[in-house]
Amino acid sequence: MSNRMGGYTGDDRMSDLVCDKYFVLQVMSRFGIALGFGDKTIAEVCTASGVDTGTFLAVVNLLVGKGDPEELVEQVSVRALTDYLHNAHSYFLDYRLPSIRRKLVEAVDYSHSDVSFAIMRFYDEYVAEVNKHMQYEEKNVFPYVEALLAGEPTSYSIDTFRRHHDQVEAKLRELKNIIIKYYPSGGTNELNGVLFDIFTCERELASHNAVEDEIFIPAVERLAADGVPQPQQEALSAREKEIIVCIVKGMTNKQIADALCISTHTVITHRRNIVAKLQIHSAAGLTIYAIVNKLVELSEIKDTIKES
Repeated sequence: MSNRMGGYTGDDRMSDLVCDKYFVLQVMSRFGIALGFGDKTIAEVCTASGVDTGTFLAVVNLLVGKGDPEELVEQVSVRALTDYLHNAHSYFLDYRLPSIRRKLVEAVDYSHSDVSFAIMRFYDEYVAEVNKHMQYEEKNVFPYVEALLAGEPTSYSIDTFRRHHDQVEAKLRELKNIIIKYYPSGGTNELNGVLFDIFTCERELASHNAVEDEIFIPAVERLAADGVPQPQQEALSAREKEIIVCIVKGMTNKQIADALCISTHTVITHRRNIVAKLQIHSAAGLTIYAIVNKLVELSEIKDTIKES
């Protein structure tokens, strides 16, 4: 069998992986990998499906307990992993949890109406909690990752997500225990069947959280620390440089307009453009910029500096 101490590699056959670890079928579906791949290797199947092989193997090897998470993080594509997690959310919210609810409705005996009602309410509260948790990621975490990948400024931090990353499978575990220990006798095959599904879903959610905690969060932290190449700063125009010189000499907008034979409105527009390009808002900051970039000599503005 291809499952070695170091975990699966791209040279192993995908069919061997699926037969050995059937839960990988869910991993495949979240990456958009279809069946019917014959005897192709994992790398060949991933390439044919447009999936990053390193990310697929990192998820698989984490879930089978093979490989150091710190080393697995090294091989992931943050974008590919984000897509995987987004598809996992759709699986839980659109398919898995609604399916369990339908089976639970069929399984509970409504002759025990109070108990049945309480169980269904407990389950619905749980689903609402999971939905809130995953929608937070969709609306806050994933857009933050997209901003990082695009090199755009963002005030969010992945550490915020880490500190508020609740383990959403805990309440499902509680529901399972309540049904097992306290549901009135006379359980049916349907109830046992839905309990089996709850056990399975609990394990799936734990695996989902493990991928987020052990691979996704560290990978995003690394991306934020390393940064993404930023676009080069847009160059100042000759007129904007003239206006900076006037500003650091202490001239007002009207004085600048008169000196350069332009309108005050045009001066204000140029100043806005200067701020946008340099991200410097104060006259003191522009003074330092002007000196460093040799737009003015220190001797030209000494009196202005003393006055300020």
